[in-house]
Amino acid sequence: MEDINYLKLLSNQYPNVPAVSTEIINLKAILNLPKSTEHFLTDLHGEHKAFQHMLKTASGVIKYQIDQIFSDDLDISEKNELATLIYYPEEKLNLLKENRELTDEWYKNSLNRIIKICKEVSSTYTRSKVRKALPQKFAYIIEELLHLKKQDQNKKEYHDQIISTIIEIGQAESFIISLSNLIQTFSIDKLHIIGDIFDRGPNPHKILEELKEHHNCDIQWGNHDILWIGAALGQRALLATAIRITLRYGNLELLEENYGINMRPLARLANHYYKKDVHDKFYPKEINKELDEKEKSIISQMHKAIAVIQFKLEGNLIKERSEFKMNEVLYLDKIDYEKGTITIGGKEYELTDKYFPTIDPENPYKLNNQEKEVIEQLSHSFKNNDKLQNDIRFLFNNGSMYLRYNDNLLFHGCVPLNENGEFSTWEIDGIEYKGKKLLDFFDDIIRKSYSYKYEETDYRDWLWYLWRGELSPLFGKNMMTTFCRYFTNDTSLYVEEENPYYKARENEAICDKILKEFNLNPENGHIINGHTPVKEKHGESPIKGNGKLLVIDGGIAAAYQKKTGIAGYTLTYNSAEMRLIYHKPFISKKLAVKEGNDTVSSKRIVKFTDKKKISDTDIGDKLQKKINNLMQLLEAYNKGILKEKY
Repeated sequence: MEDINYLKLLSNQYPNVPAVSTEIINLKAILNLPKSTEHFLTDLHGEHKAFQHMLKTASGVIKYQIDQIFSDDLDISEKNELATLIYYPEEKLNLLKENRELTDEWYKNSLNRIIKICKEVSSTYTRSKVRKALPQKFAYIIEELLHLKKQDQNKKEYHDQIISTIIEIGQAESFIISLSNLIQTFSIDKLHIIGDIFDRGPNPHKILEELKEHHNCDIQWGNHDILWIGAALGQRALLATAIRITLRYGNLELLEENYGINMRPLARLANHYYKKDVHDKFYPKEINKELDEKEKSIISQMHKAIAVIQFKLEGNLIKERSEFKMNEVLYLDKIDYEKGTITIGGKEYELTDKYFPTIDPENPYKLNNQEKEVIEQLSHSFKNNDKLQNDIRFLFNNGSMYLRYNDNLLFHGCVPLNENGEFSTWEIDGIEYKGKKLLDFFDDIIRKSYSYKYEETDYRDWLWYLWRGELSPLFGKNMMTTFCRYFTNDTSLYVEEENPYYKARENEAICDKILKEFNLNPENGHIINGHTPVKEKHGESPIKGNGKLLVIDGGIAAAYQKKTGIAGYTLTYNSAEMRLIYHKPFISKKLAVKEGNDTVSSKRIVKFTDKKKISDTDIGDKLQKKINNLMQLLEAYNKGILKEKY
């Protein structure tokens, strides 16, 4: 029998036979409900509008339900109109109001259609779970509408009267909005973000705000997330890098307006040293925005100033942390500052930008006094910014290096491999780390770096390694060639060799090996990755290893869409199938509302022979363990080992 002390504690919650019996009946019934839908997204890179659209549409799940429910009743344009109403109810109602299309008949038809969809998408949940999600102001009426059965003729007039009264008293629009929001909530039970919320796009903070409000999400950290975690903790090389990338994409307002970071010290330094000469490689990339010449000039000066600071800070870190084995990317001491050349691998290359007013050739990695002051001020601003710290706390508390969930293994980048397909080994302080053990080591390092954020420790330097180190599972390349891309035109110096994992994952046996390493069954398990944009337009497939591995980075970030040819992949996984979704570029909410066109097409990856139930999931395992404990408690009551309380 279960430990008697545990059963005594359990008896406080279930004090007698009727109480424990009711819970056993309830839990066993739940095990037979269909598995609810999971939604996988990755590499959002600050593209809040596209991300929000994916959430609202549930990546085609809602449209699929409309097609199934109204297959013979509505034509394509009517289905699109209904879908748009559910995605953007307020905006669509306003548009229809302007066009004078809102009539009592329209309200009646729309309410009845939306109620049908809401019934269907909520049918996989218990009444208790549905009840908790209902808006308080309409909870009773919505619950009545959801549980009225179509075939119950006795209540048809009751149902019709509810709808008529809703319209009569002017509450139809409020009900449509509430029901539409419920459909969005019920369509997806679990949201997985497989890394890289930050950088390139302008609004990572808005994505984080959406995630904080989401009913059930988890995050697997990407290299850009670790970059910002490290920056917020005051790791100076990462701090400089985060600012450099933000300026590179012309997103100065993210720092100044959205996070309230004081950038004037950097602007003053940049104006002092770089006002006269900034190479065009430091001009900001303009993705979906237009900057005037003055803005471009200021940003380019700041961009170069912080880039030089970054390279100095990184050089000092590489020399201090010899165990990182990154000497090959020490560049500043390889420059002939008089000739304007750099020698790499015994070969001399001409620099495209030869202006380095803050570098002392005799001590190239030393920050001058003004640079020291700037990085001190920026570090203080980042570490003491409440909004940024709140976002990073959420990212930390809801994140992990990898996740095993319902037979799937989720991680952002790679599990480092050697050329022969074996797990790469790294000896740290006399202990060998490889495979799962290496990812666990880094997960522990991240948690320690955050736990000891008010203390001076070496843990934060490991975050920098995770950003760009050769055996970082989040980076997965032999080196980062940022300096060469800025200061040379020889593309052979830009090459960043990918870890052998990225070729090996085409092999089903390698995928099986990785699944086993993480204690998952290769027969029904899948690996789900982000990090490397799939070049769809060049014929690359996101499906690897004979269907065992899915790469769902298809270029949600606008900066990648020229390479990929699409605007991202997402993945949905319900009781019947796994479906890979291909997205077209999201232009604007206004256009989506006006034209009513979806941005998705899809491809089924797996169709299950038998529909999956909650009993087949991780939650089902937990519920079964609880049932087993309750059965032990029931036995204890029946045998008189524990006394019932009434």
